[in-house]
Amino acid sequence: MSVDTTVVKCPECNSRDLIYDDKRGERHCAECGMVIENRIIDQSAEWRDYTSDGVRTDRSRVGAPSSNLLHDKGLSTTIDWQNRDYSGSAISSKNRPQMYRMRKWQQRAKTTNYKDRNLITALNRIQYLCSKLDLPKSLAERASAIYRRALEANMIRGRSIDTTAAAAVFIANQQMQTARTVDDIAKEFKINPKEVGRTYRFMKRGLKIRTPPPSPLVYVSRFCSELHLNKKTENRIREIIELAEERELTYGKSPCGITAAAIYIAGYETEQVRTQREISDVTNVTEVTIRNRYKQLAQSLAIEFEV
Repeated sequence: MSVDTTVVKCPECNSRDLIYDDKRGERHCAECGMVIENRIIDQSAEWRDYTSDGVRTDRSRVGAPSSNLLHDKGLSTTIDWQNRDYSGSAISSKNRPQMYRMRKWQQRAKTTNYKDRNLITALNRIQYLCSKLDLPKSLAERASAIYRRALEANMIRGRSIDTTAAAAVFIANQQMQTARTVDDIAKEFKINPKEVGRTYRFMKRGLKIRTPPPSPLVYVSRFCSELHLNKKTENRIREIIELAEERELTYGKSPCGITAAAIYIAGYETEQVRTQREISDVTNVTEVTIRNRYKQLAQSLAIEFEV
């Protein structure tokens, strides 16, 4: 119960000098001492900081926040592997075997069924993949949440953990526009990109997840950085892609292929020429695709340059 603001004076002595005691959760009259309200809920902050000067500076709470990257979301407790008790004293050699057995059975109790075991392995693989691809923790959290949904919907059966984890990371990548391709993700797990693509489409359809259409602009900064192109060239690449999108030249085309063609054209225009082989190695697009796309862009946008 909260403080009753309608009571403004003591019903016994009619005094208006009412005092609220937050330690006892009571409200009493300063004149006659009558308790007017009790069991009042404290609405202030729940943290405490016992400092010598009484100033609350540390607002930390107990425990870490919950995380989708842990199979139990970090809400369970664990027995520490250090052989010390709560006061810091060493545990006797007589009790150490008992502590070892308790730790072992606690770890086993966390994985009582196949879903828990599957989830632990998958979350470790998702963290590994995001670390290798330099993806942010927020993306790993989202990919873990997607994998959890797929596991609850029984969509993992018959598929490898690596393939499903890679598909979850790719869905999160598409949602957050972090410029990673299927080939980049499949390469780290040494699996077929087509298999990742099939699982990606299956999970999107089954979980009813929508992702924004991929735009070639997402990959510009990454490819320019890997090809050591300056800002002038990068701006020109963006202009070419924006013109292509306005004229609907990117529909049905691979965004990496459009970006690779724009890089090839802009390189000649700004005197930062990169060969088709160099662009192909960075963008993972074949040289034939680059030639077809740049000719189409140059003709449709009336761009003239000599190769």
